[in-house]
Amino acid sequence: MTPEQYVQDKAARSGSSFYYAFLFLPPPRRAAITAFYAFCREVDDVVDEVADPSVAAVKLAWWRDEVVRSYAGKPSHPVMLALMPRTTDYGITAEHLNAVIDGCFTDLQQTRFLDYPALQRYCHLVAGVVGEVAANIFGRSSEATVQYAHQLGQAMQLTNIIRDVGDDARRGRIYLPVNELQRFEVKAHEILKRERPWGYSERFTALMKFQADRAHATYDAALALLPESDRTAQKPGLMMANIYRTLLRDIEAQGFQVLHQRTSLTPVRKLWLAAMTQLRGR
Repeated sequence: MTPEQYVQDKAARSGSSFYYAFLFLPPPRRAAITAFYAFCREVDDVVDEVADPSVAAVKLAWWRDEVVRSYAGKPSHPVMLALMPRTTDYGITAEHLNAVIDGCFTDLQQTRFLDYPALQRYCHLVAGVVGEVAANIFGRSSEATVQYAHQLGQAMQLTNIIRDVGDDARRGRIYLPVNELQRFEVKAHEILKRERPWGYSERFTALMKFQADRAHATYDAALALLPESDRTAQKPGLMMANIYRTLLRDIEAQGFQVLHQRTSLTPVRKLWLAAMTQLRGR
């Protein structure tokens, strides 16, 4: 299997909404974003799939060393072999990759976030930076587009957090800020038990509505930053925004039943949303 086949398989098997947006890119840009996305998946999988935190930390340290080796001209992992030939053309730096690794280290080191500013710092590492790299790969003419992409990445990460409350609780993690749990009088043990119907309450629904409203506001703020001159180039990002925002609206329509299930869109629906964005340009 070639490095290009490896990253393509990694992206396709993930079932991510990102994959459907990639399909509409010209081959060189598609190859770059696929390789970068595969890198993000590799390091994220370390946290999600390695049960022992100490082993996961060693694996993430290996990835940090691999970044150093790769930028010194000696990549060894298939992902880095696929990614490195494209870093110069699209401005992908070691700092970008290390920020993603730093975000995954955060997952190992803490399971709670005191307040929203603390959560924002985490979202910057695991999503905002990813948005910036994606914007460069898609093509841009304005610095404002980087700000748009960073904000959009944060909005999508907030959507992930809402969707994954139950999955994260199963791993002992709660990404909803502690001071907001206190504000809505939702106890951490209620979330961690993930029981239905006991885990659901008017308090929990109010908390989740607050999270959803903030995510929608972040989407709106991001879209307001996108210059008209870059709108066509940034269509893949708009596809992802429409897919993620549709997911968020589905979760809202279901009454935030996120403790015992993980809401998702079908591949056909994701592809349809992507195609409609391509057609409408928004």
